[in-house]
Amino acid sequence: MASLIVRPRARVFHGHDWVHDNEVLKVTGQPKDGDVIGLKDQRDRFLGSAIYNSRSKIPARRFSRQRQDLDADFFLRRLRMASEYRDRLGLDPSARREVWSESDGLPGLILDRYGDCVVLQTLTLAMDLRKDIIADAVREVLAPRCLLERNDGPVRKAEGLELHTGILRGEAPGAFEVALGGVRFGIELPGGQKTGLYLDQAGNYALVAAHAKGRRVLDCFSNQGGFALACALAGATEVTALDISADACAAINANAKRNGVTLKVEEANVFDWLKAAVGRGDRYDLVILDPPSFTRDRARLNDALRGYKEIHLRAASLLEPGGLLATFCCSHHVSDPIFLDTILDAMIDAKRTARLRARYSQRADHPVVLGLPESAYLKGFLLEMAPGR
Repeated sequence: MASLIVRPRARVFHGHDWVHDNEVLKVTGQPKDGDVIGLKDQRDRFLGSAIYNSRSKIPARRFSRQRQDLDADFFLRRLRMASEYRDRLGLDPSARREVWSESDGLPGLILDRYGDCVVLQTLTLAMDLRKDIIADAVREVLAPRCLLERNDGPVRKAEGLELHTGILRGEAPGAFEVALGGVRFGIELPGGQKTGLYLDQAGNYALVAAHAKGRRVLDCFSNQGGFALACALAGATEVTALDISADACAAINANAKRNGVTLKVEEANVFDWLKAAVGRGDRYDLVILDPPSFTRDRARLNDALRGYKEIHLRAASLLEPGGLLATFCCSHHVSDPIFLDTILDAMIDAKRTARLRARYSQRADHPVVLGLPESAYLKGFLLEMAPGR
């Protein structure tokens, strides 16, 4: 087995499973991109088995602390372990993430299940080269009617991979319906955001909606309407959903009809809409901010923080005293302290005092691994605008 010698003080010695290009001391054995290699320290002590890609800024990703190859038996074991873990948590198998990359010991592999269909993403070269082996393992462990490939995310370019989608096993299912977080959604595969729906927020729909009864609700960056629909079902007096995408707005309207609720849906740039709403003097009792990631690159972090500050400033200006702001960030580059500091800056400019009522995170089918902060990417907070302050 070829080996990669890791520099002293690299993150892998502190529990992380990635080796960045500036942490490589040398590579022995001339491995090919996509091969399995051994990780070693300077004293030739074995640190584990990893996938290798010299073209990536993360040339090695550890998947086992033992000597292990990526063969059929390995994928069968890991898929069974991942699915059984979610079964133990009581997560509905009709709509859940079955495999979450490094969190399940399969770096770069994502599997989402919707009904009897599974959507696959391979975001690392090693996993992409083994799609057929993975597809066979998925068929044996999960027994889906169809297995679709959704590999059109720009993150693949960092691994030197092309973007494409297609059917790996079975036939395209067409349109069907799934229940998620107490809300019924229409879904059509391949299509939609990410692998179909945003499964990571599913547990938060009901948590936020528990505060919606009798309130006027504004759901920004609504996508397919998860929070808006949950709030309407929970008894909100009125719900407005905003999204810049015409397709998303059409999906929200269709989902509202499917759930038997009435929403006001507007196709709009949220930044512009919020600015205009403040100028009109609009008021709400609950505002929800769930934007897409404003940055996938640490170099653009400051630009992203300016965007987060602006939407929080506008949202705070729309809230009545005692009003609630449920806000989320899905970028792992924005830590909890940085996000809270940005919100605080917005509250200062808005001349509002905010109380922290609750914290939110990603659903348990997106497990967080200690030592791998990138696995804890979704953070959220429920804030109350203190009256008389």
